[in-house]
Amino acid sequence: MFDLLPDRLEWYYGGPMLGLLIVGLFIVANQPLGASGAYVQTSGLIRRHGGVVTWRVWYFLGMFVGGMFVTQVLREGAEIRSGYDSLRDVFPLALVIPMVFAGATLLGYGAAMAGGCTSGHGMCGTAQRSPASAAVTITFVGTAIGVTLVLRLLTGGDL
Repeated sequence: MFDLLPDRLEWYYGGPMLGLLIVGLFIVANQPLGASGAYVQTSGLIRRHGGVVTWRVWYFLGMFVGGMFVTQVLREGAEIRSGYDSLRDVFPLALVIPMVFAGATLLGYGAAMAGGCTSGHGMCGTAQRSPASAAVTITFVGTAIGVTLVLRLLTGGDL
């Protein structure tokens, strides 16, 4: 089964498939595909708010369940990792926890301020030629590059 799922999907497969999905969703439902929108809709369902878009709730649950399915069923013996192993190799756990918490808080705050997440703006908003999405995408890509450079300088290239 391992041969069925390579470590990474090549960009020339994934990119066009994702592009077709985004365009198809606009044609069928006239809605963007974004992770934070799915989170907000799921939160609304749990809080019993009206106007919940049901397919976004299934999308949100599918991200979680699909990830668990792939790592536990299709990748026999796959180990579950936090995703922060490189960071933990350089910094002590007592520092990594507040760093991750601060980053997640800033990410959530930024998504709320920007009216969507990186995937929503970067893929869907720019596909709609939204000037606001282009500005947000340039900002988060530039910030990611800057933070990466700072981390490389602070850690001597270990991160």
